[in-house]
Amino acid sequence: MKEITVEKLKQKIDNGEEFTFLDVRELFETYISSINIKTVSIPLEELNDRTDELAKNDEIIAMCRCGNRSKTACELLLQHGFTDVVNLKGGINAWAAKIDKSLPQY
Repeated sequence: MKEITVEKLKQKIDNGEEFTFLDVRELFETYISSINIKTVSIPLEELNDRTDELAKNDEIIAMCRCGNRSKTACELLLQHGFTDVVNLKGGINAWAAKIDKSLPQY
């Protein structure tokens, strides 16, 4: 499975590259800390039933708190025939530690 570091994600954002940013955390977690980009929010427990909300051929970068749930999400999407899924290594906490220190880690 492909992974991307927060530094590489920041480069993609800064370069204006197209991708779907999938946040698989619970809704309450998105209020604690979030990256300020267009995001599709589907909690991991709902993803199996909501894959039709995503385009199978788009690059999808999945994020959670620390990278474990998003890794599971990537595996699920691959099983559903998605072709380009990427796990954000370290999740939002890595982003908060390395890119935007104003965000809380939890």
